[in-house]
Amino acid sequence: MSKFKTSSDIPVEECYTEFNGNLPQPGEYPFTRGVYPSMYRSRLWTMRQYAGFSTAEESNKRYHYLLNQGTSGLSVAFDLPTQIGYDSDHELSEGEVGKVGVAIDSIEDMRTLFKGIELEKISTSMTINATASTLLALYIAVAKEQGADIKKISGTIQNDILKEYAARGTYIYPPKASMRLITDVFEYCSKEVPKWNTISISGYHIREAGATAVQELAFTLSNGKAYVRAALEKGLDINVFGKRLSFFFNAHNNFFEEVAKFRAARSMWAKIMKDMGATDAKAMMLRFHTQTGGSTLTAQQPQNNISRVTLQAMSAVLGGTQSLHTNGFDEALSLPTENAARIALRTQQIIAHESGVTHTVDPLAGSYFVEELTSKMESEAQKLMDSIEAMGGAVNAVEEGFIQDQIAKSSYDFQKQMEACEQIIVGVNKFEIEEDQNTDLLTVDEHIRTSQIEKLRLLKSNRDENQVNQVKTLLASNAKDGVNLMPTIISAVEAKITLGEIADIFRDEFGEYQG
Repeated sequence: MSKFKTSSDIPVEECYTEFNGNLPQPGEYPFTRGVYPSMYRSRLWTMRQYAGFSTAEESNKRYHYLLNQGTSGLSVAFDLPTQIGYDSDHELSEGEVGKVGVAIDSIEDMRTLFKGIELEKISTSMTINATASTLLALYIAVAKEQGADIKKISGTIQNDILKEYAARGTYIYPPKASMRLITDVFEYCSKEVPKWNTISISGYHIREAGATAVQELAFTLSNGKAYVRAALEKGLDINVFGKRLSFFFNAHNNFFEEVAKFRAARSMWAKIMKDMGATDAKAMMLRFHTQTGGSTLTAQQPQNNISRVTLQAMSAVLGGTQSLHTNGFDEALSLPTENAARIALRTQQIIAHESGVTHTVDPLAGSYFVEELTSKMESEAQKLMDSIEAMGGAVNAVEEGFIQDQIAKSSYDFQKQMEACEQIIVGVNKFEIEEDQNTDLLTVDEHIRTSQIEKLRLLKSNRDENQVNQVKTLLASNAKDGVNLMPTIISAVEAKITLGEIADIFRDEFGEYQG
């Protein structure tokens, strides 16, 4: 292990323990201090930059740019039609194609999205939920075309539908059908794609909707318990699928509260998994990705967001994240420009290589404030989780509207505090200035939908319709009969059946959730 020193030549130990009382060591159950004994001294977190806009061609250019700038993992944003299972030529897609992410209608788009990128050598995260099984199938199909061993491809698919019902809204099917698709992914990947993280249980969007840090923690872990129960009911081994669960948290502005939240999350999840039957330590570890808080970004004085993002990113690192995305300073105004994306990535690189915070494990451990806050965060979140358990778990709590109501109340309370200047937002309700809005913004070509429609027309005119009809019939039959759907979805995308066509087959079988 390398020796570390401060700029004043003071040696820095790998881990400090003598001031920490009875705290567990890093890498030891319940992993409060980190999931690995040496944390960033031996390996930095994965520096992901969330990107995707316009067409697959344009997003591919951005991915190559980010990889050339030193990012170590890709994170894909999809447009709204892709998220809710509509092809670009559907009437409901008008005005939305390529706007908040990349448009992916078929295997042709996915092939273009990753052109020149070896999927066996890069870790990819995909933020997709209702259509997660189809996007994963497309990724696997392209990896196979590249000649990759799919047992070696790695990454994460969000695949977290419960938070969509509670906080975000991009669901398609009723909860039970959605849970079936999720557990089909669990089962398939545990055998065929063992290095893939099959779900990223997301507190990020819960926080973006207005939840407090305690609520983000409680609702996220309650959702996690629901997914574990569903997998156990399907007969899956908790010590196998438990290792492929990952989490996705928000890093907000209250620096020490965020650090405490991340530390508490690890401790709570380890205990939950142990209570649910896990005996393998790796199945009890909470590994997580962090994204800085989108809702904290301001359109006023947007360069102030660079400071906000830096503080939030630092809290994630001091809290022990395994992967991190830093937002562009201009994202309250538009999708990030190349300049903003580069500054965001450089923020992570400066923290990693210049700040010195990576030289020792859990450097805030033993702080009276941090330890007390970690303990209080855990106890308050547990009270809320107990209330959810009394309702029968997260699925019931969502169906009864409990989680939605709690988030809405917290969001309303924060808005009142801000309007009364009890909560200061620099540049918004204090320290305001007159400013000209001359920030360069990224704009998306309005003709993207036209080009996507033409691609779909060509795709459908150059596919084997007999094969298409056979696979569609098999997919509908397997959906009805409870067969694991992943192999058939992969066959469907390889036969050039589109994302929207697959979603429509499931709509016919499962129905649509009206929430």
